[in-house]
Amino acid sequence: MDSENKIYVAGNTGLVGSAIVRKLKENGYSNIISSPRSNFDLKSQYDVEKFFNINRPDYVFLAAARCGGIFDNINYPVDYLLDNLNIQNNIISTAYKYEVKKLMFFASSCIFPKESLQPIKEEYLLTGPLEPTNEYYSIAKIAGIKLCEAYRKQYGCNFISVNPCNVYGPGDKFDPLKGHVMSSLIYKIWKAHKENQSDVICFGDGSPEREFIHVDDLADASLFLMNSYNEHGIINIGTGIDYTIKKIAETIKELVGYSGNLVWDTTKPNGMLKKVLDVSKLNSFGWRSKINLNTGIESVLNYLEKNI
Repeated sequence: MDSENKIYVAGNTGLVGSAIVRKLKENGYSNIISSPRSNFDLKSQYDVEKFFNINRPDYVFLAAARCGGIFDNINYPVDYLLDNLNIQNNIISTAYKYEVKKLMFFASSCIFPKESLQPIKEEYLLTGPLEPTNEYYSIAKIAGIKLCEAYRKQYGCNFISVNPCNVYGPGDKFDPLKGHVMSSLIYKIWKAHKENQSDVICFGDGSPEREFIHVDDLADASLFLMNSYNEHGIINIGTGIDYTIKKIAETIKELVGYSGNLVWDTTKPNGMLKKVLDVSKLNSFGWRSKINLNTGIESVLNYLEKNI
């Protein structure tokens, strides 16, 4: 990408999209296009076509999606499947119609089989059944990957798919029920400390192992890959390091200074027991994660103190 290229970040107000906008600006890209949420619906083919016709972007980061935590996925399967299919189908097909030079689609680590070998290599996609708690979201994301591959195969489009591990950071949804696991835990423990609550209820038994990447690291990797990666298959983005949810919660507790109890509600589902991505392909291109877990959590705590 050149600094004068028109760059459209779909989902620019979300966790990932807003971080990409920040990173682009830091690197001298000033011609960044955003879509106003007030009168623009990415689920509407008419709205998306009208937007592309007016703005004519050269590059597209497709970071827009309906996403959330385990209970939101369980309770709203139609919304997670249909909304995501509509958003990505509209943007990808319209990007082809208006001759976008390159498009990056953001998938999710939940696309891999529930009992996948660990660490998870890119080629493990579609080799087994999915985790039931987020199956519908996963299917939508797999469809997006395959649509990018189809446009590349049939029309020669430079549409690529990146696959991040669990993302967290400032600007996330801080909702105990609808939010992602990391942000939900940070918020609950931070709030409990503020309000002198004696207990924090954590879902599951704490044993599942997860890999987390700070959103600013993800944005940095995304910009790097937009300028360097042009291959057919997906590429994993992550740290290659995983922690148990219990370890994450205990780390947050220590950084917050919370003196109460972490109580594990084992009536709630754990989800996939282990999920860590193989990032050797990404590392071979020359990119590695820079933000460690403690630094990342502290950045979220600083955000909460200033904004909530």
